Amino acid sequence: MTKHPKEADRLRKIVDAFPKITVTVLGDLVADEFIFGEISRVSREAPVLILKHRDRTVLPGGGANAINNLADLGVNVLPVGVVGDDEPGRLLVKYLRHKRIAVSGVLKDKSYSTVTKTRILAGMTHTARQQVVRVDREPQVPPNQHLTRELYLAAREYIHASDALLVSDYGYGAATPAIVNTLRKKGKLRTVSLVIDSRYRLLQYSGATAATPNEPEVEEALGIRIGQNWEKLVAAGEQVMALMKLQSLLITRGRDGMVAFNHRHKPVDIPIFGPDQVADVTGAGDTVIAAFTAALATGATTEEAAQLANYAGGIVVMKRGTATVSREELLHALEQAPPTTRPH
Repeated sequence: MTKHPKEADRLRKIVDAFPKITVTVLGDLVADEFIFGEISRVSREAPVLILKHRDRTVLPGGGANAINNLADLGVNVLPVGVVGDDEPGRLLVKYLRHKRIAVSGVLKDKSYSTVTKTRILAGMTHTARQQVVRVDREPQVPPNQHLTRELYLAAREYIHASDALLVSDYGYGAATPAIVNTLRKKGKLRTVSLVIDSRYRLLQYSGATAATPNEPEVEEALGIRIGQNWEKLVAAGEQVMALMKLQSLLITRGRDGMVAFNHRHKPVDIPIFGPDQVADVTGAGDTVIAAFTAALATGATTEEAAQLANYAGGIVVMKRGTATVSREELLHALEQAPPTTRPH
């Protein structure tokens, strides 16, 4: 394992530059609802726990979590997305406003239901809460043609004032290849970095600056199995780079860290920052793409952006629930340990 102490100074300068950049986020906005209950007893009706309700929180998830992470990193962020005229949608908009994030690009529509992921957690007093079940409420239909047009127009307007466009596509229809490709074909993306995070249709985005899939998403997109085979991983990364015409690619691998690909250099294998016994991986991918995009927007290299994304991911998985990483936490992590790579 190779340590790079001098690179930490360069990474600190990149983090210090975050407040000087603006990132537009075109994303599927999700409300992450957490319901906490204290275990009371086992039900007589069925072999299930009865929980006494203790608390409920609703946090930004999906694309909204990427927005939240960018804001906490000090980046000026401009969200574009859609919510329903319902309680989860109102709570999401209220949360963003409280963070002083502009919400004029967040459309509200009565025909659309806000994507809501409800996690019910159980525990005893002074013990760790464990997730018991998750219930997903999803819109029956994607945003209609009118909403899609409005999303395109909002993104087009914001891009003029931005250094990067982050696309957070969870498959709910607000961040689609059609919108992004129209922006690209009409020349709206010439001066900004375009970074893609797409769960189900990664290869439908072409001509982006970068993408940040996890390893299972790469395997599914290419119809292969990588496992612990470095040669297969490198070949898969190079194939995705070629198919998407990317300049940079970051493949996240859970406890195995991440690998950064650049069209000019050999892949860089980065071990995970911090302990590999994580507390919660909820939303970690959103944190990774936020830090990666912010760094690229400042002019960082692929490896520098990947190192900062790795620090951010290592910090956030030690927090419970949908969480963010601040600039101060990132700078503190850089003081703790210099960036490292694994030789091959």
